[in-house]
Amino acid sequence: MARMLESAEAARRLGVKVPTLYAYVSRGLLVSHPAPGRRRSLFAADEVEALAKRSRGGRVSETRLATVTTATTQLRDDGPAYRGTAAVDLAFARPYEEVAELLWVGAAGAGAAEAWTPAKVRLPGGLGASDRLRWAVLATGAADPLRSDLRPGAVHAAARRVIATMVSLVPAAAGSSDGRAAAPLELDDGRVLGDCLAARLAVRLSDRPDRALVRAVNAALVLLADHELALSTLAVRVAASARAELCDALLAGLGVVAGPRHGGASVLVHRLLVDADRSGVDRALNDALRWHQQLPGFGHAVYRGEDPRAAVLLQAVDEVATGPQRALLRKVRARAVDRSRPGPNIDFALGALSMAAGMPEDAGLSIFTIARVAGWTAHYLEELDEPPLRYRARAVYAART
Repeated sequence: MARMLESAEAARRLGVKVPTLYAYVSRGLLVSHPAPGRRRSLFAADEVEALAKRSRGGRVSETRLATVTTATTQLRDDGPAYRGTAAVDLAFARPYEEVAELLWVGAAGAGAAEAWTPAKVRLPGGLGASDRLRWAVLATGAADPLRSDLRPGAVHAAARRVIATMVSLVPAAAGSSDGRAAAPLELDDGRVLGDCLAARLAVRLSDRPDRALVRAVNAALVLLADHELALSTLAVRVAASARAELCDALLAGLGVVAGPRHGGASVLVHRLLVDADRSGVDRALNDALRWHQQLPGFGHAVYRGEDPRAAVLLQAVDEVATGPQRALLRKVRARAVDRSRPGPNIDFALGALSMAAGMPEDAGLSIFTIARVAGWTAHYLEELDEPPLRYRARAVYAART
């Protein structure tokens, strides 16, 4: 089946504006194809790539690793769209499990409930939250005698098991070891789900896993499930290109996502908000600028204005937070905007959630990491359909003097 690009994607690949793209069509350089049932045009990816190569005079760029064509996630003005459906529309309408299935197979029907069952692994003592998540992936893979089975169904089953195991190994919050059960997940379509990953995770991260918190945790998982070719996702695709097994590829993603400029950014936001509550907003913002040269949780490389995902998650945070906490969040955002800072991003919303719910400061990183396994798995499966070892880069050698 030919891979097709929408007009905006084709223009971006060629480095031109959309009107120029259609000028190429009128000149016979490209062929536009009508999209079935829609009033828009599609372009064959191979033809666009060939034209891009001709525009370079036939030269192959040494700095370009590979052209990655994906049907998983598209980044739009309203945020990521999973298989054509906006993540912001899924946040309160679908459980994370169904969104994972949407990313993997293109349909939002969840796998059987019993399939989201954690593996039985022995946890070494003394591990922090991030190390527990790495251990969950490593141990789940090691315990799978058929982990080299790379057929889609086997990969789906392995991913469900890995995600459920990661949730089960998140450190339990103080007060959550007394048999407390989480509230059910209430969705906008009227469904009420008692046993879901969001509820399991909420009861691990907070001593008050009420309905508002479970709903917020599920929204965070959905909104963070994928974000196109983020650095951690690219790492997973590189590992898949070498035909690594799923858990090995996921470990490659885990090695990237924990950095403070990626999944760990919400930890800095949590600290900023705690400091603002204790020492005052202006002092906390000034200290953040002194030590980080930027305000954590504001601005995004993809979105020109406010991160659309942040706006949705902050709605859920408002239901979790107390009155004083909501006032604090509004003041921090207002002072940042007053100083000509960009709007808040998803990391700000995630840090706000962990602060408002009384979670550990690294809870946002745990949510981010678990959520992203769904997207990593989708990209892993896509990469298996590509020629192997296609990410071979070339260095520019410069002797040190």
